[in-house]
Amino acid sequence: MSANPANDFVAQLCPNCGLCCNGVLFADVQLQKEDDIRRLVELGVVVKSKARRPAFLQPCACFDGKLCRIHAERPKQCRAFECGLLRRVQAGEMDADDARQRIAGARRRVETVLELLRRLGDRNETLALTKRYARVMRQAIDLAGPAKAAAGRGELMLAVDNLMHVLHQDFLK
Repeated sequence: MSANPANDFVAQLCPNCGLCCNGVLFADVQLQKEDDIRRLVELGVVVKSKARRPAFLQPCACFDGKLCRIHAERPKQCRAFECGLLRRVQAGEMDADDARQRIAGARRRVETVLELLRRLGDRNETLALTKRYARVMRQAIDLAGPAKAAAGRGELMLAVDNLMHVLHQDFLK
């Protein structure tokens, strides 16, 4: 066992998850005055301005699907964030196996939402999940058209509601 058990839990859970970096939990991350923006840009972070404050959009360009490529130099907000599952495991309120099962369940729900978005014509994997969902839901529905188009949006709404419940309960609390 390593000198820091908290790091052990991070190593056990985070590579199986990635929801904080892949655009599922957050649409963007505001940078703080302590962050070296120039260095972050050199490392590959795509910095934009959000309400006159620098931020970077999710999914993060430095996330490789499992891990952060710039973990040692990541922004302050990223350093500070620990999901609810990680905090509960670190506090001994939940075991790591249960947390991994919850992560797997959340990822299955994410895949369901992504598949529905693709089926409804949104294939832009560079946007956060909430932005993709909003784009699809803003599209006009032809009520005289095929019923399956409206039904697909209804299915998407239910899948997103189901996912958001799990995200709030397990990851954002």
